[in-house]
Amino acid sequence: RMVAAALAGLSLLSLFTCGYLAWGSRRGGAGEAPGNLLGEEPAGGAPRSQPHIIFILADDQGFRDVGYHGSEIRTPTLDKLAAEGVKLENYYVQPMCTPSRSQLITGKYQIHTGLQHSIIRPTQPNCLPLDNVTLPQKLKEVGYSTHMVGKWHLGFYRRECMPTQRGFDSFFGSLLGSGDYYTHFKCDSPGICGYDLYENDNAAWDHDNGIYSTQMYTQKAQQILASHDPRKPIFLYIAYQAVHSPLQAPGRYFEHYRSINNINRRRYAAMLACLDEAINNVTLALRKHGYYENSVIIYSSDNGGQPMAGGSNWPLRGSKGTYWEGGIRAVGFVHSPLLKNKGSVCKELVHITDWFPTLITLAEGQIDEDIQLDGYDVWETISEGRRSPRVDILHNIDPIYTKAKNGSWAAGYGIWNTAIQSAIRVNHWKLLTGNPGYSDWVPPQAFSNAGPNRWHNERVSWSAGKTVWLFNITADPYERVDLSARHPEVVKQLLRRLSQFNKTAVPVRYPPKDPRSNPKLNGGVWGPWFKEDEKKKKSDKSKGVNKQKKSKSKKKAN
Repeated sequence: RMVAAALAGLSLLSLFTCGYLAWGSRRGGAGEAPGNLLGEEPAGGAPRSQPHIIFILADDQGFRDVGYHGSEIRTPTLDKLAAEGVKLENYYVQPMCTPSRSQLITGKYQIHTGLQHSIIRPTQPNCLPLDNVTLPQKLKEVGYSTHMVGKWHLGFYRRECMPTQRGFDSFFGSLLGSGDYYTHFKCDSPGICGYDLYENDNAAWDHDNGIYSTQMYTQKAQQILASHDPRKPIFLYIAYQAVHSPLQAPGRYFEHYRSINNINRRRYAAMLACLDEAINNVTLALRKHGYYENSVIIYSSDNGGQPMAGGSNWPLRGSKGTYWEGGIRAVGFVHSPLLKNKGSVCKELVHITDWFPTLITLAEGQIDEDIQLDGYDVWETISEGRRSPRVDILHNIDPIYTKAKNGSWAAGYGIWNTAIQSAIRVNHWKLLTGNPGYSDWVPPQAFSNAGPNRWHNERVSWSAGKTVWLFNITADPYERVDLSARHPEVVKQLLRRLSQFNKTAVPVRYPPKDPRSNPKLNGGVWGPWFKEDEKKKKSDKSKGVNKQKKSKSKKKAN
């Protein structure tokens, strides 16, 4: 009780600490010849006031899986960039791929785009709704060249859903959520397989030389930077496939991790080592071609790590796909010569939706009044150490996911049905309802054997039928002390806030699979299958039939 009371009473402190990490030379790779780490920038044209924006999104990187969080995996590039920039240590994303990407590109919560449930599946006729203005579209309005390299995962069933139709001048990468790193093939189910590598709107057969995707995407980013005029602003969005499963990496990246017995952790470490080197080479290109001094580099993971696939979120609870901190609290930092408080740690609340208004404002763009955003401009928070304008985060409300069999309106004090999976953060407090997902703490020693050893995991047993949890995240970031019974009034307040958010939700978009999506019907390639002409023909036929029916009914009436 004393511990719970102490946790409930602690307040949030903003901490800013300088960090310095030793730096050693290393050889090139992942798309670049050997060279000095981060390199030297040659003299170039005078930079414009609009900064170059480089957004690097890693896939499934665990919270612990970066050197400065204590990982055994070496990430010297990430460590140095973060140490010389601003580390975001109260930074949140969504627990899965599509939700994080949709919120990054629109600045809106899932409940306001209809993507509240799960991810967009390859066979679903679904994509980010076309009436949502995207970040690259807004940046193009103020003169930016916009380029995307890597994983899209925001739907492609219609051509209008493709990246080049959503604001990007060019696109090179994959449309699906995962696939082979070398062959770029993906099977969604037995017999439903296809090729998934695109250059703009067409399959990139001619550009595929069997290169490992992390290296291939880095080479493409280098080409874009080499061919663009650094006197003109550029938005380069690099969404790496790594370190998402399948666990594949070039052989030489294993050399430092032979001592890791767990095969998944060893492969994961090699993948992350390759990714770290790739980011070094992107930074080298920024310096080489004259972008760096007027650039903002943002690094983020899209969700927490998956322990069964080698990722570690220790000491956070839970994993990818859950609303525990291990699923949604991410590795993130900003590196830029334009930062005022370099070498600092930001403990203020920041969410992935905040990048939309932050970057548009930084680019001297305008945010339309009719766009109802859920994100905030947090540049001054990050750059100058000011308080965050954000005081809450709706982690999500998923009305389809109601697997908490014992959830009820009664458990939610008549305010909320606790069978519904939802999570919200308000100031220090975090509330979860329904079934939040896999809830173990997975310590580093869990990876000491050949397979993930669950005997090492810390597990919490709660009373049967529990569907509400309350934590003071500021005091208890590891979610070890549930305070819901001790503070029912706080629970009620947060349930009311959930109810208020829910009133603004749009209907869920989660259609059944469409057999026309089979790549066999599209030349063996995953790609748009919905034909607008077919829809028009069907609608024209139905209109014709309706006209005939109306004319017949008129004759009968006469």
